[in-house]
Order: sequence, then C-alpha cells, then structure tokens
Amino acid sequence: MALFKRIALFFLLCAAVVPAIAQIKTDVGISFGVGIPQAEFGDNLDNLGFGIQLNGAIGIRGIPISVGADFDFMIYGHERRNEPFSQTIPDVTVKVVTDNNLIAGHFFLRLQPDQFRIRPYADALIGFKHLYTDTKITNEGFEEQEIARSTNFDDTALSYGFGAGLQIQVYVSPEDSESSMDVSLDFGLKYLLGSEASYLKEGSIRRENGQVTFDVKQSKTTLLLPYVGVVLSF
Repeated sequence: MALFKRIALFFLLCAAVVPAIAQIKTDVGISFGVGIPQAEFGDNLDNLGFGIQLNGAIGIRGIPISVGADFDFMIYGHERRNEPFSQTIPDVTVKVVTDNNLIAGHFFLRLQPDQFRIRPYADALIGFKHLYTDTKITNEGFEEQEIARSTNFDDTALSYGFGAGLQIQVYVSPEDSESSMDVSLDFGLKYLLGSEASYLKEGSIRRENGQVTFDVKQSKTTLLLPYVGVVLSF
C-alpha cells in the first residue's frame, strides 16, 4: 500500500510539473549599444563606448515576471601606431594596438507582459563591471596575425541599476508550426551605477626613454547604456 501511494504521488507530481515545463518561455537576444559615462566617470573619460550585448531570460507564459542575465562588451578607447620590431631590426615594423575595454555582466529580474505584440519591460539588475586595458602587436599586411599581447591594467567594480525597454514583434510563427519562434526588435536603456574602480583611458599610457608610466584614473563607474537589437522567443 505504501509503495502504491508513492507511485501515485510520483505521477501526480509529473502531472503538475510537465504542463509547467511546457509553458516555459525563453528569450535570447543580441544588441548593439553605446556606453555613455556619467558623473565622475564621464569627467575622466573623453570617449563614448561602443559594443555588443548578449542576453537571455526565462519565464512562464502568462506570468509577467522572468529572470535572466546579460553580458556586455565594449571598447571606450583605441590607439594604433607603427613601431620598429626592435632596436636591432629597425627595418621591420609592426602594428601596436592598445584598447581600453569594459566587460559587464548582470543578473536581472524583468517585469513584462507577454501576450501583446508591443511589450514594454522594466528590469532590476545587479552584477559587475570589469575594466581593462591591453596592448597587442600584430604584423603588417592584409591578414594581421597577433604576435604578442599584454594586459596593462585592470580592475573590477560592483554594478547595479535599472533598465527599461520596448520589444516589438516583427514575426510570429504560425499556430500549426512544429517549432514556435517569435522575432522582436528590442529598444532599451540601462542606467548602471557602480562602485569605485581604477582604470586607464585613451592616452593614459606614456612611453619615455624605454620606460612606461600609467596615468591611472579612479572614480565610481556609473554608465548610461542605450541599445537596439533583436530578440528570439521560444
């Protein structure tokens, strides 16, 4: 009798879980954004950042709450110059490229209705920002091959904030289709506060008499990030 009850309970749980799994909705998106430094961060940086964002969210159809994560990569400074390969081989030149980069990753909680073709949303985000500057050497020519690379400076800051946006469906899969996939345009804006970090900007690396010095900046890392992209919903 006890075994029968356990088997019955197992099937009852399956009956409750399987329909819920069938109603799970997944969003996967890619966006292009512009990073606009704010407050002290903006005072220290002369350039905007340009980059790409990957994001994904999961929820249950009919419930206007989902959870997800996003990942941003952007370049906010870039220098490029030609240099002799060495003092003993001055007749061979290489390209020296220095990039100031920002990587950010956040978990988010999203409030968004899913039963309309035009769907506004609001996000609460928490994660990190990682700022780093690296220099690489490549050969000259049509196919640039990397010879060496070095990270000059890096630091990480806590990041948190809020966002809002609008998704507009441009394709809805037919009801009789074997696979359900909708496509939406995604227009959004994130305001990301951040703790203090140390970082370099374009022109912060100085080279004199074979020696390198860094003009290190330090501030909170507040960033305004408008973006536009595409979202696939399954």
